[in-house]
Amino acid sequence: MDINNTIALANPTVNWSAQIAFIMITSNIFAIGIGRYAIQVRNLGPSMSIAGLQGFGLTELLATTSLGHIIGAGIILGLRSTSIIF
Repeated sequence: MDINNTIALANPTVNWSAQIAFIMITSNIFAIGIGRYAIQVRNLGPSMSIAGLQGFGLTELLATTSLGHIIGAGIILGLRSTSIIF
């Protein structure tokens, strides 16, 4: 068996869908909402005044969206393993 065939069998590609996008967007908004109130020391980096988030800087945005992607990936993998989404 060729190494390329082995890699292709071991790593199936995941197709993007609107369900996955909705889950990831929702997870990021949820994480930003949590981070807005949970982060105690703010304004350490450049400030952003987007969508009324005064005092919510770039570092806070990157941290919360990173958490949102971890949460979203977990939800997507869990729902795929139970065949709820495809």
